[in-house]
Amino acid sequence: MPYLHLSDCDLWWEECGAGPPLMMVAGLGGVGSYWNPNIPAFEEKYRVIRHDQRGTGRSTRTAVASVQQMAADAAALMDHLGLSDAAWVGHSTGGAIGTSVALDFPGRIGRLVINSSTSCGDPYRRKLFSIRRLLHAKVGPEAYAALTSILLYPSWWINENADVLDAEEARAASSLGEPEVQESRLDAILAYDRRSELGKIDIPTLVICAKDDAMTPAYFSKELASLIPGAKLQLLETGGHACSRTMLDEFNSAVMHFLSEHREFVD
Repeated sequence: MPYLHLSDCDLWWEECGAGPPLMMVAGLGGVGSYWNPNIPAFEEKYRVIRHDQRGTGRSTRTAVASVQQMAADAAALMDHLGLSDAAWVGHSTGGAIGTSVALDFPGRIGRLVINSSTSCGDPYRRKLFSIRRLLHAKVGPEAYAALTSILLYPSWWINENADVLDAEEARAASSLGEPEVQESRLDAILAYDRRSELGKIDIPTLVICAKDDAMTPAYFSKELASLIPGAKLQLLETGGHACSRTMLDEFNSAVMHFLSEHREFVD
């Protein structure tokens, strides 16, 4: 398996497809397999790179200091792969990591897609995360994963995919770090607030979210789009927090259209 060996952890990564480089970065769960349903469409046109973030999956189960630290990890992976720049599609925490890469490593992201992400840790998110934290520590990873499904998916999708979710929740539970590791990830995204700097982002940006997202309500996406100069906001009628999966064709079409708009990126 391919690993990037950093000073304090090992990051698992993989790539597929051919074409312009595209980083696809997962949310709080942190594992690159989140994007499995989307890969068949994107690998036809792009060299897709995914990784398991520190503290998750096949990477070292070490605590996270900050979103900025995870952004530095991603930049180091790009260096390791010889990528001067790449397009970026980030889900939830992966969107925050993307904005941090854009701010801290200018020029490394050519086009940025922020999917179902957040601008800060507000009282709503803190209350929601306190429940997740308690479940993981006191009941176990299986309960944490079950609640995550409710937060990720709308009711209609859960009803149509109950059998699939059982297997997915088992995989998600096994990918979690110990409670203190997962708590560090929760703390990192709650502490992330760079709203005062978002006006410095000068790359084409698409902010896409579902109107019924319970994890990162659409008001976050509206704020991100208003603060990033020239950002395009697209709100899907439904799909929940995981609209990239539940509205697969609509999401893929919107993102691929956005990526292809910039001729320099395609050529």
